[in-house]
Amino acid sequence: MTRKVSQVRRRRIIDALSRGTVPQNDLDLFAVGMDRFEKVLDDELAGAASGGGGFKAIRGEYGSGKTFFARWLAERAKRMRMATSEVQITDTDTPLYKPHAIYRALIRALSTAGSSPSALRDIVDTWLFMLEGEVGAAEGIATDDRKAIGSAVDERIESRLSEVSRNVPAFATALRFYRRARLAGDAVTADGLLGWIGGQQNIAASVRRHAGIKGEVDAGNALDFLQGLLVVLRDCGHPGLLVVLDEVETVQRVPSNLRERSLNTLRGLIDDIDKGRFPGLYLVITGTPAFYDGRQGVQLSAPLAQRLHTDFKTDARFDTARAVQVRLTGFDRDRLVELGCVVRDLYAKGDRAEPRIMTLVDDGYVKDLATSVAGHLGVGTAPRVFLRKLVADVLFRVTDFEDFIPRRDYKQVVLAESELNDDERNALRGARRKLSAAEVDLDLP
Repeated sequence: MTRKVSQVRRRRIIDALSRGTVPQNDLDLFAVGMDRFEKVLDDELAGAASGGGGFKAIRGEYGSGKTFFARWLAERAKRMRMATSEVQITDTDTPLYKPHAIYRALIRALSTAGSSPSALRDIVDTWLFMLEGEVGAAEGIATDDRKAIGSAVDERIESRLSEVSRNVPAFATALRFYRRARLAGDAVTADGLLGWIGGQQNIAASVRRHAGIKGEVDAGNALDFLQGLLVVLRDCGHPGLLVVLDEVETVQRVPSNLRERSLNTLRGLIDDIDKGRFPGLYLVITGTPAFYDGRQGVQLSAPLAQRLHTDFKTDARFDTARAVQVRLTGFDRDRLVELGCVVRDLYAKGDRAEPRIMTLVDDGYVKDLATSVAGHLGVGTAPRVFLRKLVADVLFRVTDFEDFIPRRDYKQVVLAESELNDDERNALRGARRKLSAAEVDLDLP
């Protein structure tokens, strides 16, 4: 490894992989095949961070790495000091046709390089602290004149959010009263107002009366609240916001009228970004090819289909990251093996059994293990299960048992349907029908 990684960070990555999940951080340490996207996407993120906006649609079948791609991109955004948020689109809690539900989920998942979700409180407190510093320096107010500073900060809040206040004046009002409650030590009111700003439901009526605000974040004003959030982020040193809407293909499962609303919501977001309504916003959606090309997805909305159209008839090696859609082709056998070797090296570095690991789990064994798992599931569906088997079933045992020899003691990979998700179970059943066997043996002497 060329980059030094602490044992704590290494352990977090390995633990996530052993559970079959995508780690939240340090994805570049085992990003395979991502270099072809780096320059273009870094340029686009930088454009958003400079006051522009951006949109990218990621397409790929299950197992192609869409979630990994989105989190890898989020890490790159954080290095540019941008905030990020990942929202899982569902047909119940966060349907695409409910912008207020998406905004609420966005706030819950909001993070920065220095603050984990939800980072809203840290962001707002930093912003208010900076405003206090500004008024003290610009207007020569004594630091102990809290009343004068309070009035000046209130004016700054209204001034900075003047454009947002034209549609939702309560956004600035809630921030002013949040500051007052916090300074007064009224944690209940402060928490309630911050929750209201974040789109939480069922905020106590007493809290809203205290600030003189009515209603809550709804479908009609959610995007105005998003505008306000972008202003606050920019002022406190986060020049942009990357938002990932993951698994947008779930819109295909909702009734036709709600599907139409969902697609119109997405089209409106894209258009608003193009018009400059959300300076600093870089929006990413992920979905399957069926969502983009099928009759129950994007193709139902001609305007949206036009905006997302990308020609994928050429060879995938000529795909450009500059296009509105980016195609993830998934893993072939060589990439799967390369990924396994990278993870093995990451695990072995600093482990007490490093020499044994590198000897017993050599490149040849990793290739055989990848071949076996892919034989069960198909290459495209295999990465998650393959890495879990490699880490939990092989590497952990090499560390813990000196007499464990993978080529002798782990010659057969057996997959139980209970450890698989729906897509993996379907792949497993299909492979079993083809092979007429329950297991695929490693090709070992």
